[in-house]
Formats: sequence, C-alpha cells, structure tokens
Amino acid sequence: MTKPPKILIVIPAHNEEKNIGAVLKGIQKQSPGFPILVINDGSSDNTEKVALEHNAEVISLPYNSGYGIALQTGFLYAVKNDFSIVVQMDSDGQHDPADIKDLIEAVRMKNCDVVIGSRFLSKESYKSSLARHAGMLLFGGIASFLCGQKVTDPTSGFQALKGQAIEFAASDNYPPDYPDADFIILLNRCGFKVKEIPVTMHASPEKESMHHGHKTIYYVFKMFLSIFVTLLRRSTKR
Repeated sequence: MTKPPKILIVIPAHNEEKNIGAVLKGIQKQSPGFPILVINDGSSDNTEKVALEHNAEVISLPYNSGYGIALQTGFLYAVKNDFSIVVQMDSDGQHDPADIKDLIEAVRMKNCDVVIGSRFLSKESYKSSLARHAGMLLFGGIASFLCGQKVTDPTSGFQALKGQAIEFAASDNYPPDYPDADFIILLNRCGFKVKEIPVTMHASPEKESMHHGHKTIYYVFKMFLSIFVTLLRRSTKR
C-alpha cells in the first residue's frame, strides 16, 4: 500500500497581523490536518502572536531578511523534517486556499516536480497595475523562450514542490531576493519539470505588492541581473 505524502504548507509573512489569521482559517477549513509553517520575517507587529493563536508552527527570523530567504527557511525545515511535498503561499490573502488540493494533485503526477498556480489561466480576470502587468508579460516571455514552454505567471508565489525540487530550493541555488522567473529558468536548466495550473487570486486588501510602485524598477533590475547570472551558470541535469 502506497504511503501518503507528507505535506507542509509554508507561508512567509512580514507585518501581516491583519491578514494572517484569515489566511490560516481558510487553509484549515479547506485542507484540515495539513501542518502549516509560518516564517515570521522580522515582523514588528503581532504576526507571530496571531499565527500561534491559529495553531501554526512559527519560525521567527531575527530581522527582515526578504521573501526569498524566508521561503528558503521553510524549504530547509521541510528537508530536515522529511516532508515530501511543500505548498508555498502568500500571507496577504490573495491566494485562495481552495486551490491547495489542486496544486497537490498536480505535483503528485509522475512527470512533474513543481506546479505554479497561474492567475492568467483562470476563467476569472485578474486586475493589476499597468507596470506590473507589463513586467509579468516581459518576464513571462523571457522564461517561456528560455524554457521552451509557455510560462504565463512568472511572479506567482502560489506553488507546490516535491522531492528533489524541495532539496534544490533548500540549497545555495535558491535566489535570495525574488525567486520568480529566474528560479523557473534555473529549474528548467537543471532538468526539473515545471507546469502551471489555473488558480484564483484576489487583490491584497491591506498591503502593496513587493512588485508594486517604486519597487518595480528595483525588481526589474534585480530580475534581469539574476536571469543573466542564471544563464552564465553551467546547467547540471539531476
């Protein structure tokens, strides 16, 4: 009899006391019994307290280390504790917990290592700023060209990884800032199979995206640099 996979949900969070409680309630309603790990990324508010009150496991980083470092902390925890599947999602409420089971079902398929939840494959339209939409089209086009497959949502933080892909994300290969198009390209170059499935995403009610406003120029620069460095690396098939 096949042993069921050991599944962990990882949520990086920075100053999300207003949203994290509802996110955790939604997960516990849609996917009861799944352990949830919140990476409290140096929050100055009550994010840690609220997460603990909702029965989540919490790792608190001593200072704000950034999205990539917070996520990788979750992957390291997953490797150390022998989890076979990790679902990563954001803490601001834009990801719908009802889609978690679809991500898990898709990543359990034989010819798949990473599943990305795409807001642009969904029947529901997703509204974003002109600058952000242009950035997603740009990096989606670059990732599609370099990977030889269509990538519609390179900035989606709603993903599922399994097995060796988790170990890969827990290694020095993982981008420390924004693991988006650059990590998708790196996964492809290293022989991992990546696919997208449609998911529902909602606009964050309380916070600006890390890709929004004045951060957009910095993000675009860093992403181009990271993709360039990724292409310079020798591709090693697993």
